[in-house]
Amino acid sequence: MSIDDVTAVAQTAIFTIIKCAAPLLLVSLCVGLIVSIFQTVTSIQEQTLTFIPKILAIFLGLILMGHWIMNTMVEYMVNLWTDFSVYLR
Repeated sequence: MSIDDVTAVAQTAIFTIIKCAAPLLLVSLCVGLIVSIFQTVTSIQEQTLTFIPKILAIFLGLILMGHWIMNTMVEYMVNLWTDFSVYLR
């Protein structure tokens, strides 16, 4: 296994992680921004107010996007295990 193979596997792994995590992080970011704007407008300074909407939004995001995230991870693992004989050289 050469340096190029290791770099390719690491690059693909990092890209897959970013691709799988990005939708849920964006949902969390948008909900947090909306709740922060709401807190600013209404002058509510409760720190725990952001947790419940974020948890619910991420749970809903997992329900809606979980199938795609799991398929992406399975596809990566199948490609990794299919090329396993190449990495043994």
